[in-house]
Amino acid sequence: MNTISSKVNTPSACATKSYIGQEDYIQLISVEKKFGDVVAVSNVNLSIRKNEVFALLGSSGCGKSTLLRMMAGLETPTSGRILIDGEDLSKLPPFRRPVNMMFQSYALFPHMTVENNVAYGLKQEGIAKPEIKERVDAVLELVQMQNYKLRKPHQLSGGQQQRVALARSLVKRPKLLLLDEPMSALDKKIRQQTQFELGNILFKVGVTCVMVTHDQEEAMTMADRIAVMTEGEIVQIGTPNAVYEFPSSRFCAEFIGTTNMFEGTLVAENSSLMQCAELENPMQLLHNINGNAGKPLAISIRPEQISISHKRPQTQRNSTAGVVDQLAYMGSYSLFYVRLTSGKLVVVSVSRLILQQMEKQPNYDETVYLSWSPASCVVLDW
Repeated sequence: MNTISSKVNTPSACATKSYIGQEDYIQLISVEKKFGDVVAVSNVNLSIRKNEVFALLGSSGCGKSTLLRMMAGLETPTSGRILIDGEDLSKLPPFRRPVNMMFQSYALFPHMTVENNVAYGLKQEGIAKPEIKERVDAVLELVQMQNYKLRKPHQLSGGQQQRVALARSLVKRPKLLLLDEPMSALDKKIRQQTQFELGNILFKVGVTCVMVTHDQEEAMTMADRIAVMTEGEIVQIGTPNAVYEFPSSRFCAEFIGTTNMFEGTLVAENSSLMQCAELENPMQLLHNINGNAGKPLAISIRPEQISISHKRPQTQRNSTAGVVDQLAYMGSYSLFYVRLTSGKLVVVSVSRLILQQMEKQPNYDETVYLSWSPASCVVLDW
């Protein structure tokens, strides 16, 4: 396809993404980066699919931005290789790579119009004027900025500036688009709206995208897959649903969203029961756990998986009593912080619809009963 607009109008633009045969479009092989004695990125092996939006998620200093900068050529790996569509990028300078990066600050030229900002890279490459105009018009229409092409950056809102920066990156048709904290300059309300808009644009264009963010909601909303990073290492890769519902470790469970952690030991060899000092009765798990009696276990239960009621549950397994210590009204849901007899604080999330169906809603200092199903108990690496 020669223009972005023709690419958007193809029937496949609205179809489900297909990654068949494109598992290793972007490859990071044993990539490591050291700054002196400090290891910023440690032995990362990663495969990204063609046309996939892939998020690197982690707290500040975990190495995600360093990894992104190595893909862009702004940092040189201490060891390892980075390949795009089978091409090793190690010998290519940043301006020769089929990669474009959209920076956190957007970095628009303040003295140029929107149109000239977007066209700048094409002019530097010596593209003919008719083709520049065609490509710029197509990408501005894609990001819905065609009516603003004669304005300068200071005449635009933060969301509009972001779309111009995205257009400038897309107009060069990179094989790989890198986004560094793309929503950080926007306020919360605009950020939520822009997440969907940006996701739709990337899907329509069909560009392979790697984004860095510390915002879990942003990663969950926009990405096809997520890599959770800590201390320079990737600790889990999966779809947003898989990473949230089935965290691979205690770190992932506690970093992605909110969770309640219970620690205990296996009641008997290859049993499905865990003895927990913070509960009156053993916890029933969904499956038998391989191991001897006394094996230490850690269980994650998400707040929305726990039911709260003034009525005592019929079963003693996976239930406990407590007192409402705190509560927070969040609009579409409420959070209840329940103090168990053992002193443990358990967080329960209840939707507004369920609260409206209750005969009596829980309140401060009231005794309540919590219960959960074995399927909601996720066994984690110790």
